[in-house]
Amino acid sequence: MSHPPAVGGSRVPWSRVPQEVRAAVEEFLGGRVAEARTQEGGFSPAAAVRVRTEHGRRAFVKTVGPEPNPDTPHIYRAELRIAAALPESAPAPRLLTGFEVAGWVTLVFEDVEGEHPELPWRRDQLDLVLEALARMSRALTPSPVADAPTVAEVFGDSFHGWRRLTGEDTAGLDPWALRHLGELAELEAGWESAAAGDSLVHGDLRADNILLAGERVFVVDWPWACRAAPWFDLLCMLPSVGMQGGPPPWELFADAEPAVVAAVAGYLARQSRQPAPPGLATVRGFQRAQGVVALEWLRRRTGWA
Repeated sequence: MSHPPAVGGSRVPWSRVPQEVRAAVEEFLGGRVAEARTQEGGFSPAAAVRVRTEHGRRAFVKTVGPEPNPDTPHIYRAELRIAAALPESAPAPRLLTGFEVAGWVTLVFEDVEGEHPELPWRRDQLDLVLEALARMSRALTPSPVADAPTVAEVFGDSFHGWRRLTGEDTAGLDPWALRHLGELAELEAGWESAAAGDSLVHGDLRADNILLAGERVFVVDWPWACRAAPWFDLLCMLPSVGMQGGPPPWELFADAEPAVVAAVAGYLARQSRQPAPPGLATVRGFQRAQGVVALEWLRRRTGWA
């Protein structure tokens, strides 16, 4: 059996986090960190650590500096703002504190005794996640974060994949996509109005952003949260589910908005052709594999020959 591309950046071990940052975490937790276990997964070149103090207090700490990717601290600041505003009804770990020290942005969360879903996806775990996602959508409609950005503000610059490809080198592009490139660019242009809404959505849902703790589901990493249609998270998650051994998207969301499917597929198709960002060596392969699934979904959804 072939395995899906790995999800992972270069995690920074706790010992390489600046001493000033570690000291600030220990001061907040009220004791010296006696155990620090790095958590794998995700793409950020950052520290993601479950810590235990000498007095037994536990927490999950994520922290990042300006190297090697200068964009990541901005992402963590956005997550800090959203995490601080999430209501108790959101299935997310509780934020304990957040701060900036020595150029590093740090978030400290309650520690959740959970695991990522097994890959390839197990149907029972997938059903558990889909049910939790439906509950989350209901709980976060209307958006409890009034000043959360709109989906167009967050993804408007990204979801121009097909339109940008009309003016770029298309060597190696899928033959079906190349044949319909103009039509795909036109279809994609309608995604903003199709995806508009007043639900608070996660915006980046994948298996590595989900923790299962028995029958409970926790959704982590919220920097891309925005106001959108309540089904936006489901639509954006399904290409990764199909790529990681789960059912194909068209079996789980048969009437998905074609313009938004086109926007997601175009984003993945174009981004996977770009050089890897600093510190994120695996992201393009992951996008490429998702793009194959999303493109087949788009082909079926449009019905174009």
